[in-house]
Amino acid sequence: MSTPRVWRCRQHRFEIGIRPLILGIVNATPDSFSDGGRYDPIAHALQLIADGADLLDIGGESTRPGSQSVTVEEELHRVIPVIREVAQQTHTPISIDTSKAEVARQAIDAGAVIINDVTGLRDPAMPTVAKATGAGLIVMHMQGTPATMQIDPQYRDVVREVSDYLKERFRELTDFGIDPETISPDPGIGFGKTVEQNLQLLANLDRIGTGELADRPLTLGVSRKGFISKAVGRSGSADPIANRVAGSLALACFGTASGAANILRVHDVRETADAVALYTRMHELRT
Repeated sequence: MSTPRVWRCRQHRFEIGIRPLILGIVNATPDSFSDGGRYDPIAHALQLIADGADLLDIGGESTRPGSQSVTVEEELHRVIPVIREVAQQTHTPISIDTSKAEVARQAIDAGAVIINDVTGLRDPAMPTVAKATGAGLIVMHMQGTPATMQIDPQYRDVVREVSDYLKERFRELTDFGIDPETISPDPGIGFGKTVEQNLQLLANLDRIGTGELADRPLTLGVSRKGFISKAVGRSGSADPIANRVAGSLALACFGTASGAANILRVHDVRETADAVALYTRMHELRT
């Protein structure tokens, strides 16, 4: 990557070079696949900042395979107090992980500056919220919905189809009037893909960010996902999350080394920050 990629998120302007931004995951849900509501979200958010998170991604609706949607009211009840309190205690930029325009709007009013939408802004009101607020946008590819996405996902060429979808959404959103520098595409690893399809996407991340996406920072979310256990033959373990951490770090470093992953959405912030810092240092010593 010859020049930094600019990402505008309301009052924030990031220039992302060889070192990716680390987006720490904060689940305000009772049924997340990774922590199942074990953590106090505010305390966990502050700990992630101490561990090295550049940004926080706060979500109130699980998107694990097979999960069901919650109401706008329930999602607001879960996330708004967390966003408001974290925004008061820290200057770390906050992302709201939601597919609902009303949740996004109220989250931004509470202090969020980024909208992370796993549906690629399917809510017809979401582009209006994004345009009006100038929020950063993570626009993800997903085949189906969280409830159906892992039921026999099919592609002829997963890399081309995901790339084409993200380019089409980029054109639609910028034609709507959204600032192109606010948009970060996300290939949606683990969302409507088989193990092999996920690996194909990861091996070809540089093919995602081409054409009109060439200067856009790409978000990569592989942290603790089930395909990692399957890919290394450790599925069915009594502690599946522990068996996914090493693979998560390996893929984060691979994405960084490829120059194609610019924002890493992760659970294990300290471990990822250390791995990326060491990779970045070694890269600098070689150039």
